[in-house]
Amino acid sequence: MEAVKLGSATVGLKNETYAVLVALKRAASELSSHQKKITLIDEHVGISISGLTADARHLSRFMRAQCQVYRFNNDGAIPVCRLMSLVAQRLQSGTQRYDRRPVGVGLLVAGYDDQGPHIYNACPSANVLDCQAMAIGARSQSARSFLEKHLNTIKICSTEDLILNGLRALRDTLTTESDLCPKVSVDTLNNGHGGSINALNKKLQAKIKT
Repeated sequence: MEAVKLGSATVGLKNETYAVLVALKRAASELSSHQKKITLIDEHVGISISGLTADARHLSRFMRAQCQVYRFNNDGAIPVCRLMSLVAQRLQSGTQRYDRRPVGVGLLVAGYDDQGPHIYNACPSANVLDCQAMAIGARSQSARSFLEKHLNTIKICSTEDLILNGLRALRDTLTTESDLCPKVSVDTLNNGHGGSINALNKKLQAKIKT
């Protein structure tokens, strides 16, 4: 759990039609590139990580394999709740066997299926929580406080406002008044399709600062 708290912050939230992941990218130095925080697992599932990147790669490979097996056997996308059940079993094995250790990464999982959009929080302890909005990582309590305060608005807001609320929540985790835009990555999921927003438009950039 401590590894998750030391990782850079990430936020997941959903309204009636969209699930959104917003992550703060961290660079080891000014000369290095930012680490990738958000990964697409399948057409309808994406994850954002906080913690050990090696453990995150291991879990993402497992999740991709489960999606492919289900698609091969059933000719369709795996329901998000079923995928999370398999992830929980995988995480649990690391807490029970003497020859393994618990993973050092927390996941925010965004997905879309017949039941609508989903946001799940998967913890190293194998707890999997179905959330309306969630934040994990360093100083994420500030982001969670923002999300709790605006939870009723988040449920019914537009897609642009949903992204904006995620960015504002992420802004609250910063220790200094620095520009958030170059450090952030955003992914959206809707009706089985994922999309990455690589550059925030000027309208969103202006609204983040208000």
